[in-house]
Amino acid sequence: MNLISGCVAIYMAFNLRTLFGPLDGASWCMIAIGAAAMFDFLDGASARALHAYSNLGKDLDSLSDLVSFGVAPAMLMLNTMADAGSPLAACFITLMIPVCGALRLAKFNNDTEQATVFRGLPIPANAIFWIGAYGWISTYYYPGLVPVAVLVVLVSLAMTANFKMFSLKFKNFDLAENFCRYIIMLAAVVFVAMYGLSGLMWTILLYFLLSLMRRNRM
Repeated sequence: MNLISGCVAIYMAFNLRTLFGPLDGASWCMIAIGAAAMFDFLDGASARALHAYSNLGKDLDSLSDLVSFGVAPAMLMLNTMADAGSPLAACFITLMIPVCGALRLAKFNNDTEQATVFRGLPIPANAIFWIGAYGWISTYYYPGLVPVAVLVVLVSLAMTANFKMFSLKFKNFDLAENFCRYIIMLAAVVFVAMYGLSGLMWTILLYFLLSLMRRNRM
């Protein structure tokens, strides 16, 4: 279902302004990415609850994540940039997102240390960032090819970097142990309430900053 949602998101990304029922393609694209994130959470939770771990499941999870959180947001941004008038050839800079996402997932699958602490920006967080970025562009304005291209490069490279980022997964609900996770959840609610979809972009930036502040304790 994660993979199917990602494929739907990619199709919708190429139909940003087309109405499908009450919503346009861009809205359905973001909804599909959100659905993929929900299924990604549920498959991990189910595996832990049923003690049904396998290398096959691990690989399928990463392949699905690459489509849903790498290719789909890349196509959303590619078509957003092209729709705003940027040269199509230049818009292919967004392919850095799935390329770096693939490298990040490959490193994750072969690094036992990343069971509790991530190295680099997790690929689902990358997808949430780009949903927020699209929300900012659609609400305010398109800042131009160069600023967006620079942002694509920086966020993509953040996925392949070696700096430590705390996991957003809850093992329990202890306040002290999960303080930063609760901060991120509260911030997401506040940012989205204040800024709409673009609040998701600020939430991921906060996650990044909090991780940098805690890096010596991880």
